[in-house]
Order: sequence, then structure tokens, then C-alpha cells
Amino acid sequence: MSNTELHNLGVAELAAQLRAKQVSATEAAQHFLARAKQHQNLGAFVSINEDATLAQAKAADALIASGQGGKLAGVPIAHKDIFVTKDFPTTAASKMLEGYQSPFDATVVRKLADAGVVTLGKLNCDEFAMGGANENSAIAPVGFDSAQPVRNPWNHDRVPGGSSGGSAAAVAARLAPAVTGTDTGGSIRQPASFCGITGIKPTYGRASRYGMIAFASSLDQAGPMGRSAEDCALLLSEMCGPDLDRDSTSLDYPAEDFSAKLNDSIEGLRIGIPAEFFGEGLSSDVRTAVDAALKEYEKLGAKLVPISLPRTELSVPVYYILAPAEASSNLSRFDGVKFGHRAKDYVDLNDMYKKTRAEGFGDEVKRRIMIGAYVLSEGYYDAYYLQAQKIRRMIADDFQAAFKDCDVIAGAAAPTTAWAIGGKADPVTNYLADIFTLPASLAGLPGLSLPAGFGDGGMPVGLQLIGNYFAESKLLNAAHRFQQATDFHLKSPVGI
Repeated sequence: MSNTELHNLGVAELAAQLRAKQVSATEAAQHFLARAKQHQNLGAFVSINEDATLAQAKAADALIASGQGGKLAGVPIAHKDIFVTKDFPTTAASKMLEGYQSPFDATVVRKLADAGVVTLGKLNCDEFAMGGANENSAIAPVGFDSAQPVRNPWNHDRVPGGSSGGSAAAVAARLAPAVTGTDTGGSIRQPASFCGITGIKPTYGRASRYGMIAFASSLDQAGPMGRSAEDCALLLSEMCGPDLDRDSTSLDYPAEDFSAKLNDSIEGLRIGIPAEFFGEGLSSDVRTAVDAALKEYEKLGAKLVPISLPRTELSVPVYYILAPAEASSNLSRFDGVKFGHRAKDYVDLNDMYKKTRAEGFGDEVKRRIMIGAYVLSEGYYDAYYLQAQKIRRMIADDFQAAFKDCDVIAGAAAPTTAWAIGGKADPVTNYLADIFTLPASLAGLPGLSLPAGFGDGGMPVGLQLIGNYFAESKLLNAAHRFQQATDFHLKSPVGI
């Protein structure tokens, strides 16, 4: 196969070519590094280390030659710049960590490396994963001298979604067959929807958080993003598994081969349709695409079941109390003392703290730290934080009641398609765009977004599937069967 066609292969196809020695890991890595340079105008990558990448590729080739390579040996991927890595800087897209080099790899990075994958580089994101548009990055992408918003490959004037916007853009532009992302309130599913790719957030605790820079510890979860459900299943199988010695939130639940049941029938699958996901606020073009996707599921033998998730609208205020509260605590470690940015001029320790944090954090991060500190303060803890925790439990209970009548839940991943860069300057308007992804995050449930069609202006629309705890295989199978019957996931932006 010509190297010019390598970027059109998904993970499963490229892995098969590597195992058959029709292409080498080194050739694949060189091809995708060239792609990253060719399309650096998108702002997707924040760091590339060709020497490290090619050294990993050479090791993968040796592994394949010895016959010991696994399913993913030699496959090149890229990591969201929230995961710490030895061979690449880790900044969380913040000035606070500009130039920081970790002495170790995050567990997710290490597990994928153990499976033989090759790291192409680190991907842009919203600062400390706080944002829904990837306009909050404070780090200059590769090829730029200053911070830039990541651009959607389908329309460079629109956002790719966030916070994993660089990850989604890289897959959509064929700069990597697959990538890692993180999802706190929808940061895998919403950008996957905006960029026309597939992404899954597993059950909270299935993938280790060790080495993943924390935003909101009770919500953050790692997951893969790729062109298809099959590609995501292959990566997720390697990413998950207990990490009890390093991560106190890791579940003692065995790793699983999520690709084993991809071809199971979905005849009789009960798909719950929450009325709250189809009401006011859902744009007509997204509604049309989602309705058509659900009809396709009916053709495949699934049954649509009306359900209710009555506290859906409360997920936004609950999330934006709990997540900032945890962020204000997690980000207190960035004070200029041991690592990261430190102000140059200060008169005493307290002055250093204040100036360092004022200079190092961006506006959105400061906003969430202040909100979090407020709701945790004396006199407001009971009124805000404690009440939000109670409603969070009720939201989880709503899902359990719904799963008595259905196997998976479906709806739009986002109320609209990707908006124009700078189009939602008001933070609250931005927050409301997460309304369909937040409930599953608050409940700790697995959620997946898959390409389901196109809306106005030819922009992608994602269908979200939500499963019960540990139902990743069921979600991936449902998505895979849909993708066998449709070709939305095979479409690529013009010029890519």
C-alpha cells in the first residue's frame, strides 16, 4: 500500500497491515508526523518529539519481527496534554506548567506503550480541561508563536469542541488513527460529536487516573477517540484495568476485551429515549439527524422505549457546583513552590502565591477556582455543595430507574453542531451546551458518541449512547452495528 493512503486506515486496518508487515511501524510514524506538520494550521498538536517517536516505532518493529507484538503493536496514536509523559512536555495547556517534563508516564500512557503503540505527540486542550470549545488553551501549538484556538477540520472557523478538542481534530483530520482524551462532563463525547468521530467515556474508575492532571477527581475519566467503535474498543481494552496501588479511585474490576462482542446481534435491544433529551433547546438540524439514526436502529432490530430522566436540567447547576469545588482543591498545588510557573518579582511568600497564580492561570480556570472556593466556604457549604451532592445521587437513581425499562439510552451528544470560534463568549451559554453529557458523568456511567449524520452547513452530528455501569461492550457493539450499516464514520472533511 502507498504511504499516501496510510492515514485513511483506522486502527484495526492499520494494525492488520503492521502485523502482516505490509508497512512498518517506522513508516507509519513518519507518515503521520508528516501529516501533523502538513496540517499544523489546525493547532491540534502542542508538542512533537520526532526522535522519541521514531525510537518507539523502531522498538515496535523489533517486537513485531519477533512475533511478540500484540493487537496494537506499531500503531501510532497521540495523547491529550493532560496525561503526563516522560518523552514529551506536559502542560495541561496552561502557562502554569509551561515546559514541565514529567519523570514518569501516566498509567494509561504506560499501558498503551506496553501494548506496543507509538506516541506521535501531545494534543491541545482547554486549560486544565476546563472548557467546551478548546478556546481556553494558553500554550502555543506546534507551528505557532502564541496560543491559538484549535480549529474544526470540517470548518476552520468553527470550534472542535472541548476540552479534548485537539484530540478530536487530530482524528477527524487523519493526523492520527486514534487518540486519548479525558471526559469530566462530556469532554470526549461533545468534541467527538462536533468533529464527526467516535469517542467513549468508560464507567468511572475503569481507567486509572494516575498521571492524569486532575480537574474534578470524582468525575475525570480517560477514554479513547477514534474513527470507529471498533478502533475505540481496541484502545479501551488496553487502557482499562485496576491500578489500586496508584489510584484510590481505580476499581478492582478486571480488564476486558471490548472487541470480543462487536458483532453480536442487537435484535431486541431496548433503546431508551428520554423526553428530556428531545425538548426545547435541541436544534432542528440535530434533531433530524438523531431521529434518522434512531430509525436506522429500528431497522437493525432495536426497539425504542420512551423513558424519563426528570432531573436532566439540574445536571448543569449541580456539575458547575461540584466540579469547580473539586478544581479549587486540586489546583491549590500549583503555587510556584515546587514546580511549574513562579512569579519573578514578589515581596514575601503570600505575595508569591498570589502573583504566581494570577499570572499562571487563565480566566476560565480562575473563574472555576473562585466558584469552587465560594461553594466550599463556611456558610455556603450546606446551601450549595451538600445540596448538589444530594441531587447528584438523585440523578444516578433516575438512571437506575430508567435501566429497568431499557438496555441503553440514546439522544443527541450536544444540542447543536459546532459553533463559530468566539461565538459563545458568555461562560453560562458555554456551560449549557453540556446538558446532554453531564448527567452520565455525574452518575459515573459509560457514555459514547458516534457520527450520526450532518446538520446545517455540513457539520457533523453525534448520537450519544449511555449504558449502565460496566456496559461498555454493549455500547460499543451497538455503535459498531450502526457503523456497519452506515458510512457517516468514514466521511472526512474536504481537503483532508
